[in-house]
Amino acid sequence: MKIRITADSTCDLAPDYIARHSIVILPLTVSMGGRDFVDGRDIVPDDIFRHVDAGGDLPKTAAVNTADYRRQFEALLAECDAIIHFNISADFSSCHEHAVAAAQGLPVYCVDSRNLSSGIALLVCEAVDMISAGCEDPKAIMDRISALIDKVDASFILDRLDYLHKGGRCSTVAMLGANLLKLKPCIEVVDGKMIVGRKYRGTYSRCLKQYVDDRLRHLDAVDNKRIFITHTGVSREDFELTKAAVLAHMSFDEVIEVRAGCSITSHCGQGTLGILFIRK
Repeated sequence: MKIRITADSTCDLAPDYIARHSIVILPLTVSMGGRDFVDGRDIVPDDIFRHVDAGGDLPKTAAVNTADYRRQFEALLAECDAIIHFNISADFSSCHEHAVAAAQGLPVYCVDSRNLSSGIALLVCEAVDMISAGCEDPKAIMDRISALIDKVDASFILDRLDYLHKGGRCSTVAMLGANLLKLKPCIEVVDGKMIVGRKYRGTYSRCLKQYVDDRLRHLDAVDNKRIFITHTGVSREDFELTKAAVLAHMSFDEVIEVRAGCSITSHCGQGTLGILFIRK
């Protein structure tokens, strides 16, 4: 049985990985400056940075609609026997609801990742690993993925709060107070929702080191198969510092750097970095 993998453009996988494993990405729509753009095709994160830096409002994203899902699923099924599709958490978007509706009557299995960004990518990689190892049973893959969803550890540390402020997720008072105290908040994904975790204090580089130490504190609970270091554009120095801090704790089979796409960029802005992995 031939199984194909598809995912929403929120999954933040590297382009070479997508091409190597013939993964089909279904793009969300990004609305900015009175125009609609196809995520990853005719808009990239740097376009968002330029727009916002020039005084523009934050872009808004719209879910893939049911008709577009159905069209893509039917086209792929002409060359494969089943599809496993990965969605951003249903608490963040209606993508999953639309995909499930489009999959009715088709051999399409839709995954509510309960996550975002490379938290989704971790699950996609597990499915790809199973298919590459010869698994031809989509239900077995779904069982494995379902068992891993709650084990994904996804978080990001923010260097700046102006994007959260523009998006209505941070008050002016809170933003000013955080800036004065040099606070860098950690955003965690818990039960499919984003929450504010620990607030770090000091330079961004110092906070990155503390953040890694916290996330990898309990090594016996960490699966060392792969870890993503996903960011919206940080200095090479800060990335290498983060990678070195990760490897000082544990040797991973894969350490994957990914530049986050338009979804995370729109919410968090520049200078956002996260380490994402699966717990045992």
